[in-house]
Amino acid sequence: MKVLVVGSGGREHALCWAIQNSPLCDKLYCAPGNAGIADVAECVAIGAEDVDALVRFASDNAIDFVVVGPEGPLVLGLVDTLTAKGIKAFGPSAGAAELEGSKGFMKDILAKYGVPTAAYGRFKDVEAAKDFVRKNGAPIVVKADGLAAGKGVTVARTEEEAFAAIDEALVQGRFGAAGAEVVVEEFLDGEEVSFFALCDGESALPLASAQDHKAVGDGDTGPNTGGMGAYSPAPVLTPDLQARVMREIIEPTVKGMAAEGRPFKGVLFAGLMIVKDAAGNPVPKTLEFNVRFGDPECQTLMMRLKSDALAALVAAADGQLKNIDLRWYDETALCVVMAANGYPGDYVKNTEIRGFDAANAVEGVTVFHAGTKRADDGRVLSTGGRVLGVTALAPTVAEAQKRAYTAVDALDWPDGFCRRDIGWRAVGR
Repeated sequence: MKVLVVGSGGREHALCWAIQNSPLCDKLYCAPGNAGIADVAECVAIGAEDVDALVRFASDNAIDFVVVGPEGPLVLGLVDTLTAKGIKAFGPSAGAAELEGSKGFMKDILAKYGVPTAAYGRFKDVEAAKDFVRKNGAPIVVKADGLAAGKGVTVARTEEEAFAAIDEALVQGRFGAAGAEVVVEEFLDGEEVSFFALCDGESALPLASAQDHKAVGDGDTGPNTGGMGAYSPAPVLTPDLQARVMREIIEPTVKGMAAEGRPFKGVLFAGLMIVKDAAGNPVPKTLEFNVRFGDPECQTLMMRLKSDALAALVAAADGQLKNIDLRWYDETALCVVMAANGYPGDYVKNTEIRGFDAANAVEGVTVFHAGTKRADDGRVLSTGGRVLGVTALAPTVAEAQKRAYTAVDALDWPDGFCRRDIGWRAVGR
């Protein structure tokens, strides 16, 4: 098969790395790609949200299968346009991608089909939203309805903070059209975990759990980011809890979306909170759905996957997941994100990174690129906020952590930084 992966981040590097190992893959392209992806695929200078140019490239180059990485092009309908041209693609239609494109739509689907989640309200009117806050008290969560690049969620510790977040979205227009409506929901206290399942429109196949680290600083301090590291599996999601998540959350959502006439094909990424019931037993509740692999969670999943990744993605697109049996390494994979100094605020760009050979030589380690480009003289330069995902596979989480940081220290990048405690919960257990 000739395969095109769409995107330029660490998630897409991990997908390309896994797909190029498939015996089904004859030729691999990535649009637009990055400096690391260029080592495993031919990079094409087309933006991930340039739907017309992507479809034209796929047609002109007889692409057999397109794997869409980020949520933007999914919400814009890239898969619909490819399908209309007879080109097979992995990812949901625009109608199904609304599970991520609109938090209000997602909450309504959960409520309609009895999927456990936080109590909520949807508001376009400022005073109505504030009344909901007054009635329910703080802590409380305010979310911009649409895609806000991970910036549209406020966990308000006081009612005043919630009012400010509502004003920011509905009055000041900070998030543009994405913030024209807000979802206000109850605060869930517990341990957060990510869970992934492949879906083919009718059925779902569990992948694995992971735990992300959102805050920029050690000890979960500082502002939230796109993710500073992750590990898989997450011990908090026991086999019993995972079975419950499939039964109570994933499967009803897949059946519900089919009933709505928006069958979900692709990967369903459930952001979960494990809360305690009155008897102290763990209960999974749905914080959100994303309609693509997480980043940096994808890096850890691809490191652990023994089976042919491309075959599984094609089966999801073909409605044939019942014929797929996935095998996983029992080991833990742990990813440490290296970010540019200043991130998540204004950060430095175009700084040189060296030491890749030494880092990749550490046992069990692969360095995935996110925000990088190769200069004309061959140097690797940083181009984004989150720049590298140093990912290690090892028998235990403590050993994976040690290997990952050994590789981090082998890199020569004075203009970058990372958290030094990725995996702390699992190591503590």
